[in-house]
Amino acid sequence: MAKITPGESPVVPRRSANYQPSLWDHRHLLSIKNKYAKDESVQERDFLKENVRKMLDDEKKTYLDKLELIDDLQKLGVSYHFEREIENILTFFYQKYRIDNHEKDLHATALEFRLFRQHGFNVSEDVFDVFMENCGKFESNNINDLISLYEASYLSTKSDTKLQKFIRTFATQKLRDFVDTHSNEDCGGSCDNDMVEMVVQALDMPYYWRMRRLATRCWWRETGLGNQLHFARDRIVENYFWTIGHIHEPQFGYVRRIMTKVNALITTIDDIYDIYGTLEELQLLTVAVENWDVNRLDELPEYMRLCFLVVYNVVNSIGRDVLKNKNINVIPFLKKSWTDLCKAYLVEAKWYKRGHKPNMEEYMHNAWISVSAPTIFVHFYCLFSDQLSIQVLETLTQHKQNIVRCSAYVVRLANDLATSPDELARGDVQKSIQCYMNETGASEEKARSHVRQMINDLWDEMNYEKMEHSSSLLHHDFMETVINMARMSQCMYQYGDGHGSPEKAKIVDRVMSLLFNPVPLD
Repeated sequence: MAKITPGESPVVPRRSANYQPSLWDHRHLLSIKNKYAKDESVQERDFLKENVRKMLDDEKKTYLDKLELIDDLQKLGVSYHFEREIENILTFFYQKYRIDNHEKDLHATALEFRLFRQHGFNVSEDVFDVFMENCGKFESNNINDLISLYEASYLSTKSDTKLQKFIRTFATQKLRDFVDTHSNEDCGGSCDNDMVEMVVQALDMPYYWRMRRLATRCWWRETGLGNQLHFARDRIVENYFWTIGHIHEPQFGYVRRIMTKVNALITTIDDIYDIYGTLEELQLLTVAVENWDVNRLDELPEYMRLCFLVVYNVVNSIGRDVLKNKNINVIPFLKKSWTDLCKAYLVEAKWYKRGHKPNMEEYMHNAWISVSAPTIFVHFYCLFSDQLSIQVLETLTQHKQNIVRCSAYVVRLANDLATSPDELARGDVQKSIQCYMNETGASEEKARSHVRQMINDLWDEMNYEKMEHSSSLLHHDFMETVINMARMSQCMYQYGDGHGSPEKAKIVDRVMSLLFNPVPLD
């Protein structure tokens, strides 16, 4: 054992995750200009919006034409400009056409079903019975029909019996057969490459699960956390990317800016608990957050003081803004959400230090909190909602909202599928895949399959909660942002750890496409 001379501090062994520096140059980010903010672009946008309104109001357009137009507007990410018109059209169609399926083909029925359910209308899965043969099969081999059927099947709820078990299975297999056939033969120009690509994209990730939209940087630099806490991930652009996945409409720029700060702080705190801090230090930080007392900074290790102070100031700043604009003191609720998060982090740190291997139930009971989604939703609700409710804040901070739990579970499981090998390699608590393997003796492949099925079932439960929103305390728009969190996680972790190693998980391409190379107006 090495001797320590008087006055010399002992060396504390620290882990390292070897996170790479941020890929985004600060000066380059500041130099980016939005060419579409110019007057001529604004005028062109307004002209195009008026043309689309005329198309939506055009009585000569068929029922299917209008459904497809609404679907196109949603996929382009511009439907928020026409929310009133779309709601009126769908309400009219729902009242007039929902019982009459005789004049609609499979594509129209599936598209109608998907749009109605997306917008909260109660439509039975039985609308597909007229097209269904024995054993849940359909006569149609038309690719447009099959894509529409496949996409509609992802609006299933936990009360449905056919959509996931029969309809999705049938459509998925037919689409895979189509891709296999056209990938293994020379089409000679006879097959539609665009159609093949469309099918491949659908099979890769259904539309309903996809992220809706593929000044903060200066704040991050000024905090000094990125420089002083060298072990932590500097992921400010990726954190902003998360917020766009939650809510992309332009009027919510303030919400995105503040939530980017919250996300960045969560990332830093996560790395302190996950990688760098000793168990004794982490217990001190947890107590500091729970007490919320800036006068006790000296009790923390030096590297933790700045981090706690930044969290303290950001949360109190949010609280002041909400009190000023909405006349409700939300600081106790924000503080509790951070306390619960740090306590969940501490549980995992203890598991790792003590070599504890939790079973699946024990792991998930803690992990849906430690993935930080509940903390994010409390902050998001305070910033996003015009009419704040103490009752809603209480149910959110007491973890009583099932749709929040389901979304957080999806985030956790998607994260585990993408990151568990890297995290185990650097020395981390076992994830859901390993917990299931230890508990059941299953192979890793079967454990991953089980986790993917859990995600499917959670989507059914979220869809059910959304359909039954009339009995929920949560506003429909906030429920949609909760679901968007699940969508965003499956975007971020689809090809690997998009938050920790964005260059390896295709996230850089997605960020470039969304933020730096927007779809041109011309």
